[in-house]
Amino acid sequence: MLVHSRTGKWATWALFFALFLPLFALPLLVILAASLSTNWSGAFPSGPTTEHYASAVRGESLQALTTSLITAVTASVLALAIGTWAALAAASLKKRGKRVLDALFMLPVAVPSVVVGLAVLVAFSQPPMLLNGTRWIVILAHTVLVTAFAYQSVSAAILRLDPMYEQAAASLGARPSYVLWRVKLPLLLPSLNAAAGLCFALSMGELSATMMLYPPDWMPLPVLIFTATDRGSLFTGSAVAVVLMATTLLVLLAVSRIRTKASYH
Repeated sequence: MLVHSRTGKWATWALFFALFLPLFALPLLVILAASLSTNWSGAFPSGPTTEHYASAVRGESLQALTTSLITAVTASVLALAIGTWAALAAASLKKRGKRVLDALFMLPVAVPSVVVGLAVLVAFSQPPMLLNGTRWIVILAHTVLVTAFAYQSVSAAILRLDPMYEQAAASLGARPSYVLWRVKLPLLLPSLNAAAGLCFALSMGELSATMMLYPPDWMPLPVLIFTATDRGSLFTGSAVAVVLMATTLLVLLAVSRIRTKASYH
């Protein structure tokens, strides 16, 4: 939009495709091509087949997909609740207190996720909070990792809110709880939906911390992809990866539609 000449527009589009295709589109297309092939000995895959997808949507793969969906949805809901509560609390603090809260919630993002996994493993491997070996330790780690993004998204949205709506409701005698539930949260709904989608996508693709924590009966899909490719099943792993990408994309599109309807209302 900032380029007005035709030559400049063509140059901008050419630069975009020159960067987009090799950096983003090509790796995804390679995975898609591998998922539809039986071998890849030359420059291009050969032996087109859909058998890999038959195994990617049943048995162990289907169970892993279900595990990932349950983990991502639960972690996203928990992260959204905690992050929203913390962002609302931070908005009422003074500048120094808000900085402390910002640093606390951004700490899991500032360190590698494997460090977060190790911290959760050490912290919850002894009574009274013995979660090691259960699904809850995986869900807890995912919640810790994605809560920072929910907190940041809601905090930014709160800063953009016009205080006039809250002041008008309060001047009419509305209680603080009523202002929160009927005025402030509805105004934040588009940002809450966006934060939920981001948390879900990040949880669906999380691997490093999960590898340290998952029990045998709670294996998320990224772990299954890693183990499949590690055993040399590259084509099956590619099919499972496409299923993971497609599922995540469908959920994000659904969340985007909800956000669009919410913004209209």
